[in-house]
Amino acid sequence: MRNTKYKSGFSLIEVLIAVLLVGLAIASLVAANGAFTKANGAGTDLSTAEFLIGQIRELTTLLPVIDPQSGVSTFGPETGETLVGYDDLDDFDGATFSPPIDVDRIVLSNFTAFHQLVTVENVDASDFEQIVGDHGSSFVRVTVSVYLNSRKISSASWLRARY
Repeated sequence: MRNTKYKSGFSLIEVLIAVLLVGLAIASLVAANGAFTKANGAGTDLSTAEFLIGQIRELTTLLPVIDPQSGVSTFGPETGETLVGYDDLDDFDGATFSPPIDVDRIVLSNFTAFHQLVTVENVDASDFEQIVGDHGSSFVRVTVSVYLNSRKISSASWLRARY
């Protein structure tokens, strides 16, 4: 009978298993990195959208709900009125800003892929989900939706009392 001595070191199968495990670990890290990068991009887009919603909210906070001169005779912008002349909340109904604007009505040219859509609706005093006719209530709901390349990123609504 022969006595065979093993030499110190790893067998070929042990090395192959170790390489396989290291390869799986690297592949998992690469996949996780890609997922984290995608999630980070979506988070950045959402943060930008929330910033743009906040700009419209701050811009309209101190404006009266109805026009101080014409009263309830007009809902929406008065004839020929542009963004510079918007002096009441209902002037913003249906307004789209692309590129978006900030609280000072300045175009944010760094955000050209985004646009803001503003909707102002009169809502029933006892049911804020029920939309009523123009100037048919003392409450309005303002909704700002932000889109990125025609895809809705975020939307927010708030209520304002006319008086």
